[in-house]
Amino acid sequence: MTGSPATLLLARHGQTVWHAENRYAGVSDIALTDEGRRQARQLGEWAARSRVDAIWTSTVGRAIETARPACEVLGITPRREHELRECDFGEVEGRTLAEFAADHPGLAAEYRADPVAHPFPGAEDPRTAAARGAAALRRISAGHPGQRVLVVAHNTLLRLVLCELLSIPLGSYRRVFPQLRNTAVSEVRIGESGGALLSLNVPCAPDTPAH
Repeated sequence: MTGSPATLLLARHGQTVWHAENRYAGVSDIALTDEGRRQARQLGEWAARSRVDAIWTSTVGRAIETARPACEVLGITPRREHELRECDFGEVEGRTLAEFAADHPGLAAEYRADPVAHPFPGAEDPRTAAARGAAALRRISAGHPGQRVLVVAHNTLLRLVLCELLSIPLGSYRRVFPQLRNTAVSEVRIGESGGALLSLNVPCAPDTPAH
């Protein structure tokens, strides 16, 4: 990497119907709610007040839609990275953890204790997700030295990636990072020896609610 490192501005997409109900939406392409679209507009307003040189999103519709207002206000064409997609939650796609626990209390207890050692049945290995997401952010960072890059992606994927970059045990991601708020911004830089977290979960507007 040449020059000063990129500053990555990581944002979770806006609220969707399933997320409003605490349902797992991994590979499922679920549309934003009215609230989610409002959050996307707020992210665009934040981008207009902030220096953003480039915008990347995952290839999932809810992330692309969330980034659209920022792209429009800044006149930036977004770039997409498939490796930033959300984790596949297997049998729990579209379900809540409480619903899964009602059917499989033992498996749910194991998941709560260590979601990496005991992922949901049929789910993507969280270690694989963390590795692909971290590699994608390293590529993006290397391609934008000295720039500020907005990256719109997903709650579980970003929490796993933060643990990977910050040398935090992956199995602790739900405890260390309980939730990334919709369209809140976390600022990181990636150096030769790992990542640095400069800010976490900063609302893009003072009245942005958590969902």
